[in-house]
Amino acid sequence: MISSELLLDGVPTMFEPRGTTATRNTASTQLGAGAVRLSDGELFRWQHRNREQTIGHAIHQLRLSGNLENFRTLSAEQPSAYLGRYPFLDTDIYKTLEGLAYEIARENDDASEGAKFFEEAVGLIQGAQAEDGYLNTFYQNPNVEGEPWSDLAWGHEMYNLGHLIQAAVAAKRQLGDSRLLGVATRFADLVVSKYGENGEPVVCGHPEVEMALVELYRETGNADYLRQAQLFVDRRGHGTVELKTFTSEYFQDNHPLRDLPSVTGHAVRMTYLAAGATDVAVETGDTELLAQLERLWDDMVATKLYITGGLGSRHSDEAIGDRFELPSERAYSETCAAIATMQWAWRMYMAQGKAKYMDVFETVLYNAYAVGLSTDGKAFFYDNPLQRRADHEQRSGYENGGEELRRAWFGCPCCPPNVIRWVAELQDHIATSSTRGLQLSTYTGSSLKAGGLELEIATEYPWKGLINISVTSAEPGTRELSLRIPGWCKNHVLSINGAVCDAVAKDGWLAVSREFVAGDSLKLSLDMPIQARASHPYLDATRGSAAVVRGPIVFCLEEQDVEADIDDLVITTGALAGAAIQDMQMPFLDGAIGIELDLLKSPPASNELYPVLEQPLPKAAGAGVGAKMVPYMLWGNREVSPMRVWLRLF
Repeated sequence: MISSELLLDGVPTMFEPRGTTATRNTASTQLGAGAVRLSDGELFRWQHRNREQTIGHAIHQLRLSGNLENFRTLSAEQPSAYLGRYPFLDTDIYKTLEGLAYEIARENDDASEGAKFFEEAVGLIQGAQAEDGYLNTFYQNPNVEGEPWSDLAWGHEMYNLGHLIQAAVAAKRQLGDSRLLGVATRFADLVVSKYGENGEPVVCGHPEVEMALVELYRETGNADYLRQAQLFVDRRGHGTVELKTFTSEYFQDNHPLRDLPSVTGHAVRMTYLAAGATDVAVETGDTELLAQLERLWDDMVATKLYITGGLGSRHSDEAIGDRFELPSERAYSETCAAIATMQWAWRMYMAQGKAKYMDVFETVLYNAYAVGLSTDGKAFFYDNPLQRRADHEQRSGYENGGEELRRAWFGCPCCPPNVIRWVAELQDHIATSSTRGLQLSTYTGSSLKAGGLELEIATEYPWKGLINISVTSAEPGTRELSLRIPGWCKNHVLSINGAVCDAVAKDGWLAVSREFVAGDSLKLSLDMPIQARASHPYLDATRGSAAVVRGPIVFCLEEQDVEADIDDLVITTGALAGAAIQDMQMPFLDGAIGIELDLLKSPPASNELYPVLEQPLPKAAGAGVGAKMVPYMLWGNREVSPMRVWLRLF
């Protein structure tokens, strides 16, 4: 075992440090820190909003809620009571610090509010850690009844450790700051000694530490961390989690992951576990496990994922639900689950290089994830339904009542800091490299330097389908540049220096092999027609309905944009023929579009909840009604009104 103390100022010479999920057993390698920088474009605007609005708002809320005070009070002679309802609120600090590490490095500004908060928080975290490495402000608080490690199902110590590790690795890679890494390795060493090969054969109630331990192995070279992650993956499913409220399925503890027939239970737990298992599979060369993960992925996409990319159909236990159980108004589709799904997608893509994972990644990014944050960056959705009725209240967990739309913060505020860190890291998911060359998987305004090429990318994607790629520098030699052709795109054209390229897309990739030179210009045009999507006939909740989609964007109808009750409106098969695109003119989202189209108003509904059907069945008829559909990601930013993604099809 390599001593943790020897790793704080560097890594052993025999170990090559890697970026997140960049491993020797993957099809693609993630580009290093600083290789990609977002420029003018949609994701750049998201990062600007994150830096200028969301981070400051979150810091204020974290102070107000007592998350930081829980660390500070442990140094007092008479510690005050633990603040907050849950024993895992330390993670909200850790997730925020992870995002801040990226922002501080990007802006090179150690005088900002975020940089000052980072310094304060790191000092308090260091001071709060116990001598043996343990760190959890809930159980360390002397006013709390309960001992450390006494409730693995709900105590979440290792869930906390996972987010601490991820913040520590980000600080080390982005800032060269090893302080949190020192804290994290001491805590991880404690976990290894207590739950390792010769320790108790149990797991944490909330998976997350698995992918973090693999990342800690990648950063330090200490194979004990990889082995511990592997143990946690293989131990789950053997009924070791103590059950109090929910069943073992909730914890993914009902079947070993290798035998699990379908993604199940708590949606965030499931996708965090799958992401960690993917990391374990690629680091250990476990092709059998990776194949099982692909089977689970394919089944999820085919039967359990909302059209928005959201995951989780049950409010009662924040769970995924059965195959084809996808109700619109009761979609839970937690924002954290969207992030976890993207984390799993990215890891599967890195492992196999298959474009299908990035197709889902993109759908989640621009819909199930993006909808979780308001346009001003200061209010959040916890759950993300695809339909809002007039009397719906926005809630999280077991809270009574709720606001009608997004909320500034939550009693269980796991989603807001998760949004912060994911936005801060978006540039890490733009491109990858492989032995073949460079792959562009996510299109947005950016500049990148990798694989002997320097590129500038200009595009208004996802609102428009034109991507301009300029080669600003190129080393001598033939290289392959692969461009992802999204699954929704049926027609595309690529030109190089004005000449149409005859390269043929294969398995979602359009590969161009040539000796690039500075000044080369590539233009990729992706056809973006307005489409109507139906649902599988087994999906009862939306049978006989249609959703409107353009490119990766799912649209919805808010009642304020139509002079009718939206429950009375139906869409015809020919409605899209006359549909038109309109500029939304939304703050922070320049270029966002809406879709104008004509709908039909059906005859008045019966006053009976379950009326007798007439024979023959009457046909819908009525006057045309002009309507504007807005991107699902933008709904709920104006006055409160009903909303629908799925419209009855006439």
